[in-house]
Amino acid sequence: MWHEMKDYVPKDNPQQVTPEWMVQRVLDKLPAKSVIVDIGCGTGTSVDLFKELLPESSWTGVDIVDSPEVRQRRRTDATFMDFDGINVPMPSNSIDLIFSRQVLEHVRYPEALLKDMARVLKPDGYLVGSTSHLEPYHSFQLWNFTPYGFKEIVQEAGLRLEEIRPGIDGLTLVKRTYEGRPKTYSKYFINESPLNIEIDQWGENTKRNNPQILMRKLSVCGQFCFICAKN
Repeated sequence: MWHEMKDYVPKDNPQQVTPEWMVQRVLDKLPAKSVIVDIGCGTGTSVDLFKELLPESSWTGVDIVDSPEVRQRRRTDATFMDFDGINVPMPSNSIDLIFSRQVLEHVRYPEALLKDMARVLKPDGYLVGSTSHLEPYHSFQLWNFTPYGFKEIVQEAGLRLEEIRPGIDGLTLVKRTYEGRPKTYSKYFINESPLNIEIDQWGENTKRNNPQILMRKLSVCGQFCFICAKN
């Protein structure tokens, strides 16, 4: 995987990240009045993130008609649209940023959706988000993606993978599921999870550089985060 993915692994630091953190990596490349679409928006929680980061932006949440997360939606302070899971209800070349947090693993036809994401993005637009790698089944999950496999399908869709980083480690997610999803594990989605901490120590003891540490974390991650740009 090193030879296939080394060009997409940053050199700055080896930390575990969230998709919300990744959004801040592209903020300086976005217009103040950005058009933002959250695909697979669920309850609509990312409204608050973008109100804080880009207060002049317009935000639209897009999701299928029915899902456990959509049923929990109570927000009335944003625009929400339904779609069929493939065709994004937006004009071509109209969106500055698509946010997609832990959605693609639930999509029946992810490659078709990625192609339509590429269609609606502006030429300098971004797709930022996260998806599952070694995560146990949850909420009608259909797929898990390897980092390499993800790179291949986004490129075929007309997008360019610019950056990939690890989220929570896979072993911690397996233990969380096995133990009945106790709330004590929630902190590991934001802070370094146990196996990632162990990998950091391995990197220090063996004098590995940041990309090598990141690659080790990616190889065993439960989720990974990404930045893609339109070709």
